[in-house]
Amino acid sequence: MIAVKDMCRFCKHPLEHSFCDLGMTPLSNAYLTKDQLERGESFYPLHAYVCKECFLVQVKEYELPQNIFKDYAYFSSYSDSWLKHCEEYTEQMITRLKLSTSSQVIEIASNDGYLLQFFKKHQIPVLGIEPAANVAAVAQEKGIDSLVKFFGSQVAKELVDKNIQADLLIGNNVLAHVPELNDFVKGLKIMLKSDGVITMEFPHLLRLMESYQFDTIYHEHFSYFSLLTVEKIFNRQGLKIFDVDELKTHGGSLRIYAGHIEDSEKQITPRVLDLKEREQQLSFDDLGGYAQFYVDVQQLKSDLLSFFLNAKKQGKKIVGYGAPAKGNTLLNFCGIRSQLLEFTVDRSPHKQGHFLPGTHIPVYPVEEIARTKPDYVFILPWNLKEEIMGQMAFIREWGGKFVIPIPHLEILD
Repeated sequence: MIAVKDMCRFCKHPLEHSFCDLGMTPLSNAYLTKDQLERGESFYPLHAYVCKECFLVQVKEYELPQNIFKDYAYFSSYSDSWLKHCEEYTEQMITRLKLSTSSQVIEIASNDGYLLQFFKKHQIPVLGIEPAANVAAVAQEKGIDSLVKFFGSQVAKELVDKNIQADLLIGNNVLAHVPELNDFVKGLKIMLKSDGVITMEFPHLLRLMESYQFDTIYHEHFSYFSLLTVEKIFNRQGLKIFDVDELKTHGGSLRIYAGHIEDSEKQITPRVLDLKEREQQLSFDDLGGYAQFYVDVQQLKSDLLSFFLNAKKQGKKIVGYGAPAKGNTLLNFCGIRSQLLEFTVDRSPHKQGHFLPGTHIPVYPVEEIARTKPDYVFILPWNLKEEIMGQMAFIREWGGKFVIPIPHLEILD
């Protein structure tokens, strides 16, 4: 445990305005072994606030990142659609930035090499920076040079001292995981060559709010970004966001493109200006724009619980697909335990044989669904529903149906 700070992690103003209170939950990737089920489990307040000055939505820091990521359970390579997304990104960047064998690509939070492997195939020099040693080891087995450290300005300076800087500096789904935002972005500035490009992908607050994606909020995600706010954070450290892509990944993400403010070659595109205007129209620069979200989340919780209770009254068998971090927020907030959701399955052997934090729902191999023939398969990683429904199409042979929880309860044949 650490001393909890009640100040905005960007602008240091007091955090006073509630955005979404999801009660007490454990760390979302703290999967349990069987012998841990009878031990005490730590729960923390999962309460997101919005800063009245910069409008950064954030949760307070209750546990050190070193403890959260010490033995990390998430491996990026187990989603086929995500790997396809990364391969397409690689081709786009090689063409757009004219990357070659003399370029340097660096990824922060490089996980198991899921992305850098595609640059390596083109013989482009790569370096991964990954704090979870168990995950980095998998990347290293693939021949991807990986530095096992938490990224920040000090690590950036150490690499620059070794004449290592990036032509392309990547961060996919890492910005939300950073408690020390200002130091992290300062490190990006240091690591980037004078004409280099940063791309960062993260869940877009606009999509989170419009689709009621409350399960995207969990203790590893310290911050939730609009373009308006992330631009302020980058500008403070001498970086400018000059382009943006709106992506479908993770339920709706942003990919921002940033360079040095001094780099006059990079002109701000109309896409940036248009998205900022849309966010302003939705009152993302006013506290009133954040007031309705929690009301809608409470209604969604009621709908989900009603489905489970009614299905159980009818004697139906409900199991889950997937054991994502977001699923643990949903299950804990809604009070859905093994009495309602008998088990879940996951493709990752790193999660199989474990139990979900808080709810203690067991995680089995995917084959358990075919063996038990449930009436409903509750898709926890709903952002991958098309991929999963394709893999699990055989449940229709016995009349099985899919249940999608977000953005609203949906039952599909």
